[in-house]
Amino acid sequence: SNSVDALFELGIMYAAGREVSPNLVIAHKWFNLAALQGNRAALKYRKEIANEMSTAEISVAQKLAREWLDK
Repeated sequence: SNSVDALFELGIMYAAGREVSPNLVIAHKWFNLAALQGNRAALKYRKEIANEMSTAEISVAQKLAREWLDK
């Protein structure tokens, strides 16, 4: 759906630093949310950037994703 694509695009923007400062934590959050809604590409990207992130960064990203879902 369009909303899933939008979440994925946000992930790409933050992972690549397109129009925003690169931020892997925020990118992970958006890829995580897109993946939860069935975006397979998001799963792959999330896994790739997770390899470049610390455990602490990943836990912050997961917390941000949960907070977004709880809104």
